[in-house]
Amino acid sequence: MRHTLRVLVVAVALALPVVPALAQDDRELSEETRKQYATALQEAAVLVNSRQFDRAKEKLAALSTQRPREPRARFLKGVVEFEQGHPDAAIVVFRSLIEDYPELPEPYNNLAVILAQRGEYESARAALETAIRTAPGWSVPHENLGDIYARLAAAEYAQAAKFDKSNKTAPAKLALVRDLLANAAPAKPKS
Repeated sequence: MRHTLRVLVVAVALALPVVPALAQDDRELSEETRKQYATALQEAAVLVNSRQFDRAKEKLAALSTQRPREPRARFLKGVVEFEQGHPDAAIVVFRSLIEDYPELPEPYNNLAVILAQRGEYESARAALETAIRTAPGWSVPHENLGDIYARLAAAEYAQAAKFDKSNKTAPAKLALVRDLLANAAPAKPKS
């Protein structure tokens, strides 16, 4: 909703915290293996940015095999799922990240964007409020929450105008909110 919900970009995915560098079988990874992994993750992010989603998905699948709990590759996978028109799969990815890493605000934000696009404003609001609690100084979820409140306000003004035809203020407020929302670009989750 920043521009009707703002999602995260690939740069954010690469800035997510690094979890311990363990292989799938919990062995410590060598410095060289870690560098190779980081390079492959950066390559996947470039593929996502250039909208080469099938290639990005292949690279992310290989990275997930190496380190299944690593949040950055998982986050990018959620972005790819969303961009390829699979919001249910993206929701599964972001909810899984939230379960494993509740301290990360980014998955909450992207989950909220998808929920808002479905009209699930109360659930989106809750996700954004959690993102704000985990990162109070990060502006994106604050702005997105403002957009959610605008959508909720529009729905309430419409109800007020519907129930009281003599009410002159509710339709005027509804028009203002609709104008505000119409001038915002549609939101989509960011990588």
